[in-house]
Amino acid sequence: MTASTANLKITWEKLPDDFILDEEPVENIDQPLLAAALREILEIAGLIVAGILVAPNMGICATVDSKLVIKAPDWFYARHVQPLENQEIRRSYTPNLEGDIPAIVMEFLSATANDEYSRKKTYPPGKWFFYEQILRVPVYALFEPAAGVLEVYQLDSSGKYEVQPPDAFGRYWISGVGLFLGVWYGTKAERTGYWLRWWDESSEMLLWGAEMVERERQQREIAQQQAEQERELAEQERERSSILVAQLRALGIEPEA
Repeated sequence: MTASTANLKITWEKLPDDFILDEEPVENIDQPLLAAALREILEIAGLIVAGILVAPNMGICATVDSKLVIKAPDWFYARHVQPLENQEIRRSYTPNLEGDIPAIVMEFLSATANDEYSRKKTYPPGKWFFYEQILRVPVYALFEPAAGVLEVYQLDSSGKYEVQPPDAFGRYWISGVGLFLGVWYGTKAERTGYWLRWWDESSEMLLWGAEMVERERQQREIAQQQAEQERELAEQERERSSILVAQLRALGIEPEA
């Protein structure tokens, strides 16, 4: 498949099986934790089904002017992805050849200078240019974990990223996922800080597994407390009835059965 943008010839070709992908280490421990937490929520909610690809730090490929370009966003979500044959392990993702353009790509910003805002057109192109002009990803999200700042950009009618304002709750509707994306502060596992979270259309925050376990524990405790209160009330009622019966009999009145 071939497309053209900004006088570039873009093709979507399968990555050769023997192609050696760069294996650069992540910049810090926060990045894999943030990515895994986003996926966990979707998986527990039953929102990762056949044809959906959610991946952290996986190379997205395009061939631009006969040169292979690979960018590995910190997290992306794509639909209608073709399954691999013979239980093959997916090493990379080529949109239009293997499935849809990702509905959203995310980058987690660090303190060091990086490529996330780069509009560099020459080879190798910057990430911003690659996502906007080559892939044409509808939504590009940039998250700075240390400060809890989330920027969301959406392709406008001219094919350029336009910054999106949050709603009244500070969240962003991601139509390709069908959920709101926002920032939450708290603790998960060994990390306390800002996280990205998902909310449904009714503004209900989707939970991590540990949170669901804790909610169920609290609900059991509440149910036990209610049952204990009901037992105490019943016992008090029996005691009052016994006292009343004794008082009536002392007056020579036999209570009706």
